[in-house]
Amino acid sequence: MNIEEKPAFATPFEWIGGEDRIKALTERFYDLMDLEPGYAALRAAHGTDLANARQRLFWFLCGWMGGPQHYTERFGHPMLRARHLPFAIGILERDQWLACMDQAMGETGVPEDLRARLKNSFFQTADWMRNQTV
Repeated sequence: MNIEEKPAFATPFEWIGGEDRIKALTERFYDLMDLEPGYAALRAAHGTDLANARQRLFWFLCGWMGGPQHYTERFGHPMLRARHLPFAIGILERDQWLACMDQAMGETGVPEDLRARLKNSFFQTADWMRNQTV
């Protein structure tokens, strides 16, 4: 293999480095939500305890990236939009979620080319989840 070639990965799960790396990403995402004032609206939407959200996002991301289907094994199809309908999700919450996840990806060393790919996918999903016009 040429030194400049990158190994091919079958899934983003493999590319990111498996469950340990997804766990680190999820933990940093929620830590940042707690720490950064710029994510205050996003944090407020999550209630007082983040433990459940941390676990569920980790399980979801594992399967969404092509790894073990922890979430669907426990809860069935994610039905993301339906499960998030009780929460007001507008442009502000979408943008804070995306910025927080991007910061977490940067701080946990997600490879730049994977990070760009995930940012695009996260945007499409987050925008679809909006249930408020502003």
